[in-house]
Amino acid sequence: MKTKVKLLVLAATVFSIHNAMAQVEDKHQWLEDVGGEKALDWVKARNQETRNKLDNDAGFLKLRSDLQVILDSKDRIPGIQKIGNAVYNFWTDAEHPRGVWRKTSLVEYRKPSPKWEVVMDLDAIAKAENENWVFKGSQCREPEYDRCIINLSRGGADAVTIREFDLKTKQFVKDGFSLPESKMNVAWRDKNTLFVGTDFGAGSMTDSGYPRIVKEWTRGTPISTAKTIFEGKKEDISVSASRVSHRGITHEIVNRAVTFYTSEVFLMRGSKLLKLDIPAQTGYEFFGTQFIVTPNETWTTGGKTYPQGSVLAIDFEAFLKGDRNFTVLFQPTDNASFTGVTATKNYLLMQLLQDVKSSLVELQFKQGKWIARNVTLPTMGAVGVSPLDSEKSDEYLLSYSDYLTPSVLHLAKAGTDQRQLLKSAPSFFDASPYQAVQKFATSKDGTKVPYFMVHKKDIKLDGTSPTLLYAYGGFQVSLTPSYSGGIGKAWLEKSGVYVVANIRGGGEYGPRWHQAALKQNRQRAYEDFAAVAEDLIRSKITSAKHLGAMGGSNGGLLAGVALTQRPELFNAVVSQVPLLDMQRYNKLLAGASWMGEYGNPDVPAEWEYIQQYSPYHNVKAELKYPNVLFITSTRDDRVHPGHARKMAAKMLDQGHSNVWYYENIEGGHGGAANNAQRADMSAITYSFLWNMLK
Repeated sequence: MKTKVKLLVLAATVFSIHNAMAQVEDKHQWLEDVGGEKALDWVKARNQETRNKLDNDAGFLKLRSDLQVILDSKDRIPGIQKIGNAVYNFWTDAEHPRGVWRKTSLVEYRKPSPKWEVVMDLDAIAKAENENWVFKGSQCREPEYDRCIINLSRGGADAVTIREFDLKTKQFVKDGFSLPESKMNVAWRDKNTLFVGTDFGAGSMTDSGYPRIVKEWTRGTPISTAKTIFEGKKEDISVSASRVSHRGITHEIVNRAVTFYTSEVFLMRGSKLLKLDIPAQTGYEFFGTQFIVTPNETWTTGGKTYPQGSVLAIDFEAFLKGDRNFTVLFQPTDNASFTGVTATKNYLLMQLLQDVKSSLVELQFKQGKWIARNVTLPTMGAVGVSPLDSEKSDEYLLSYSDYLTPSVLHLAKAGTDQRQLLKSAPSFFDASPYQAVQKFATSKDGTKVPYFMVHKKDIKLDGTSPTLLYAYGGFQVSLTPSYSGGIGKAWLEKSGVYVVANIRGGGEYGPRWHQAALKQNRQRAYEDFAAVAEDLIRSKITSAKHLGAMGGSNGGLLAGVALTQRPELFNAVVSQVPLLDMQRYNKLLAGASWMGEYGNPDVPAEWEYIQQYSPYHNVKAELKYPNVLFITSTRDDRVHPGHARKMAAKMLDQGHSNVWYYENIEGGHGGAANNAQRADMSAITYSFLWNMLK
């Protein structure tokens, strides 16, 4: 009887907590009405206030012009993808603000000024259809390479429409595959069949707004008659199906994303689905007969234990029969982590980080054994690797850059360090006066946190240098040194100091670095960020008067926490396309998909720790805060613009006069839909920061 009473008391307590949460009035919730007239009127009024502060600012106008010149530069490296016998590139510039999809031969591409053949002109299509189309990529049919599914987004949103496109006629296929706007995933199964996950009607999408059902759709039949292959649960993130091939071996895969980090993977064999016996938090690749497994959690199998972040290989058919005798291709250390693999015809290219500095290892499977070779790289910075044609060639595209070195693209061949220079990006600022250094700060719990700093070689350590501190710290995303002409022009040339902090929550030291700041441990990421800020002040690189913080998306949340938790460290904060209301984030757009990162605010025990840092719930009228700019996009259908709107409105209502706000009416999660908008929003951001920190 006593137990029953205790349970009733506990239930009543939980109910009262939920009830109290529900009764906290959010008087700014009306701003969540994305396209509502009242909400947009508020947005336009705030936008105009920001315009009024900048449109007569000669520095802003010049910077915007300079940034657009960089973005529209015809000397940028055109990224390429080999499709059939040609290489394709999507290109935007002043004459093509929405962009053209074009092709050329690899021989022609090597020339300083290659001749391009336009395959699709998105500006012309948008004008003819009176739509603000943004190109969101393509899926081309292999090995024929004759038809592609084109993804088009209105204003840059994640939701897309799809249409079938004929590469030979350069026209959309009449009565071809076509679907209306939705968040979806599509893949070719064969010449006349697609795997499709889309909005099939009521109940077909998850709570996160992604497909819950994947079907097989045959050409010439209504989508309503498509055959269901797999159904996930409403609480899942999404489901999808794909066809993967390497060296003539093909597998059809169904993936059920249960949470953002956990999945169930099924192999399609005829009409049967066989669930693969791998951990829920695992990446995988197919390399010929080999199955490459990258567990993000410690895995004990076959009598052995493999640490999270390992790279393992096994014969796939043997694995299906129960063999668990893996070959270890990589095992992490305190300083080294795995970031990804890609395959050429005969080699597996494995990318690693050593204290956030890139390295590359070639692996060849020969006569039943794996042979490894370290590839010589010219930089510690960001490295990109993509195969030219993984079915036919060992050639691959190798790109690299660092904070002071513009991007360089080589054609490399696995098995040798010999490579051919294809393209070099121009320098958009004189890098000779600057240096990039790596340092380490000590966080509150004693953890060493690396950060990169770019500044003039003759910097004066008197605490007066305007300094911008940037970080992301989430979703196992690594920030490696990479070149930005915009940062050089907008910040370094003015004698500013640029700092990137590799805080926990990112992937710089593998899964352990990410998982150290998940859910109830989120505060560690914010303590890491503050530790770097304190280190910059302690070493007299800068002072609080001259120190700014910036981040976007999850980093926008980080910036919001820096604003509300450590206002004494900064004089300016920029929060871009941010999450800020952490009590309602899981109810807004794709927010439910991120509960694996932050926790579920509807569970009292989890709200207990989330509310400790939620910026929207911790901003106070009586405290003095740094100057702050919230910047977002109306068309962002991933992170709801209501976060930025409500935070700005609340601070203004509290009497904080140093609040700036700007919302681009289109642009998606990237914030902008074309180069003019990108230049404008960047100029707003850096002009605000410089005016506050100089």
